[in-house]
Amino acid sequence: MAELLDELRPRAFGIAYRMLGSVSEAEDVVQEALLRLHGVLETGEEIRVPEAYLATVVTRLGINRLRSAQMQRETYVGEWLPEPVVTGDLDDPAVHAEMSDSLSLAFLVLLERLSPEQRAVFLLREVFDYGYDTIAEIVGKTEAACRQLAVRARRHIEAERPRFEASRRDRDELARRFMMAAEAGDLDGLEALLAHDVALHGDGGGKVRALAQPIFGRRHVVRNLMRFMEVVRGIEGFSTRPVEVNGHPGALGFDGRQRILFALSLDIADGQIQGIRGIVNPDKLRHLGPVSDLMPAPPARGPL
Repeated sequence: MAELLDELRPRAFGIAYRMLGSVSEAEDVVQEALLRLHGVLETGEEIRVPEAYLATVVTRLGINRLRSAQMQRETYVGEWLPEPVVTGDLDDPAVHAEMSDSLSLAFLVLLERLSPEQRAVFLLREVFDYGYDTIAEIVGKTEAACRQLAVRARRHIEAERPRFEASRRDRDELARRFMMAAEAGDLDGLEALLAHDVALHGDGGGKVRALAQPIFGRRHVVRNLMRFMEVVRGIEGFSTRPVEVNGHPGALGFDGRQRILFALSLDIADGQIQGIRGIVNPDKLRHLGPVSDLMPAPPARGPL
């Protein structure tokens, strides 16, 4: 039984994380769902398709959590971004393409516009390729209702669904040049890599100084990036390490004791950086390792 549960865990986590945008909450949901499945199997009850049973429990728990999270998101200090996951071991190009599309921070933020039921149906259909008959059983609605939910979700998502660089090699090279320019304070070099309407997003959650709202435009973004890099370069022993964040090129920043300062993810398309997302909220970094306490606190009236 332990082998079966271990086999089912990755897909269950994939559903939960995409629904919730939180590693810690997704792990809680998966653990509860696995305990329920284990309990049922222990009684000797036969479950014809354990994967479908687990998907049902995870999805329904996720919907309930999303409903309770909506008010928290509305009162969140500054811009809300998902908790980042490091996804650097995706050697299979097909798997990498799927991760890049459905795990990107940009995509997960778009999902926030959907109702909990719309999000569940959209993910189960578009990402995990369940049939509408199975989805109807999972969410407890008719097939017709699920099809309608999927149509509405697509309308919300498709118009603004992010595009990403097809060539992994090209985007990794662009990310490398970006980090070199940022760390060197090369304003002109940095500006040359950015799209004209590039967007900069930051999430400090009221715990660390961060952007209060997104900034758009090459010049404005570069100025704010330079200010940020001046701050972190002043931290003793500061260093960065390139990593894949949610299937996309990015980096982790560290202090001299190798504690995490930030996670950075880049959206790259058409040979330019279209979006930059920086997460400095320590609560959203703890699952990645020890977190530094050297980042500046927000001003009394909120983040800058």
